[in-house]
This record gives sequence, structure tokens and C-alpha cells, in this order.
Amino acid sequence: MVVVDDLTTGKADQVHSQATFYKLSVLDPALQEVFAAKRPEAVYHLAAQTDVVTSLDDPVSDARINILGALEVLEACRRYGVRKFIYSSSTAIFEDTDKMPLAEDHPVAPMTHYGVSKHTVEHYLDIYARLYGISYVCLRYGNVYGPRQDPHLEGGVVAIFIHSLLSGQVAVIYGDGEQTRDFIYVADVVEANRLALASGENITCHLAWGRETSINELYRLIADRVGNEKRSPRYAPARQGEMRRLVLDASAARRALDWAPRVSLEEGLDRAVAYHRSLRSASV
Repeated sequence: MVVVDDLTTGKADQVHSQATFYKLSVLDPALQEVFAAKRPEAVYHLAAQTDVVTSLDDPVSDARINILGALEVLEACRRYGVRKFIYSSSTAIFEDTDKMPLAEDHPVAPMTHYGVSKHTVEHYLDIYARLYGISYVCLRYGNVYGPRQDPHLEGGVVAIFIHSLLSGQVAVIYGDGEQTRDFIYVADVVEANRLALASGENITCHLAWGRETSINELYRLIADRVGNEKRSPRYAPARQGEMRRLVLDASAARRALDWAPRVSLEEGLDRAVAYHRSLRSASV
């Protein structure tokens, strides 16, 4: 197993002990040398600029990392005989709609530069499959959460709420909190990625529970588990480019990968809270 990461947001101590690790950006020319030396049969592409706000402030950098970076990886796959490419995409490719749940064939209309960059790569996957025979599985994630999620990054609302409540801080909810998301536990996402290595060819699948949960409800569920149910959040203006509702149809993953989520939101939050409590206990 080989891991390539520039550690912009990742942590070296979270790299598997049995992995050969290269601290590189996907834009670094040395990436081609890694492919030449290791000749992988399959590639998981999770590298990305994932902050929506950053994509709005600096769309050129967002496109450079998410589009050109993915192209560099795909070109390495073409040159060195990779047979399968598993891509982590995003539901940011969709616009606001009341037609829920969203299936894979729902019309694409990104609301942010980040969504555009993620969807652009999906087109390249099809091109590289048809021209060069590189089979792909494109996995569009719902809102992934669970242990080891960083509370200091923009997208991890579960970790952010847990950290704020455990620290005695006031959590911030953007907008009125009635916007909804489809939360999926990290272990279920890992299992789908594992299955995609041997199943599915040139397909796109949604990974989600299929449960619509408001941010207000999420906060209440976490506050109840932390024990700060009386601490009220602070509401701030809604953020640009944020969808009002999101719930996904994951039936394609069931059919193509024989996958189904197993960890409910309640059980997943129990695990996530326990993890963050253990971190605080270890640091005392």
C-alpha cells in the first residue's frame, strides 16, 4: 500500500503503519516517479481542496488542485497501467431542489466553484475509461462524519459541534439551522470504497443513509450526548453556496457494490462523541 499526501490538512500519525508514505502534492512532478516505481493496479483519489469558502475566494487555486491535480493522477494511471480508479466526488455538484432524494442521474448544476471542480473530474473519468480502458467507480459522498474528523476544518459540522460543546464554547449554526443534510458514518464509507475495488465498472454511486436531518436536530442530538443540552447555539448569516436540503438515493451502490450503510446516525454520534472525549482525557 502506498499513500501520497501533502499533509495540508492530513496528519502524518494517521497514515497506516504498513503504508509506504510520500509527502507530495498531486501537482508535484515527483508523483510520476512514485507511479513508475510502484506500478499500482488501482488508485483511490481522495486528494482535494475541500473548503467551499476557499473555492469562492480563490477559484483558480481550487481548480488547480481539484481539476489539474486529478488530471496529473489520471495521466500517471494511463502511463503506468493502472486498471481501476476510485474517485471521491461530492454532492456539491447539485443545486437546491425539492425533488428529494437525489439519484445519480439528477441534473447537475453546481452552486460553487468547488462543485464545478469536482464534477469536471467526473467527465474526465469517462474519457479515460473510453479512451484508455481505465475502469472507474465514482463515489459521491453525503456528509461524512466519525472518529478522527478534524473540528477545525470547514466541512466537519459533527466534529465542530462536539468540540464546541465539550470545550464549553458556543457552537455556531449558519442560517436558521433548518437546512438538512444526509449524514453517513466514516466506516460505512470505507466499506463502500473497499467493495469498489472488486465491484462496479464505470459507474457513479451515492453514499448516504437516505435520512434527512436538519442542522438544528443534529445539534440537539449531539448536545444531548455531550450533556450540554441547555447550551444554545449562536446563529450567524447563511453561507453563500449552501444547499437548503439534501437527502440522497443510494440504491445504485446497493445494486452495483452490494453495499448498504450499517451505522445509524445515533450510533455514529455515540462513537464520535466517545472518540472526542477520549482525546480530551488523553490530553489532561
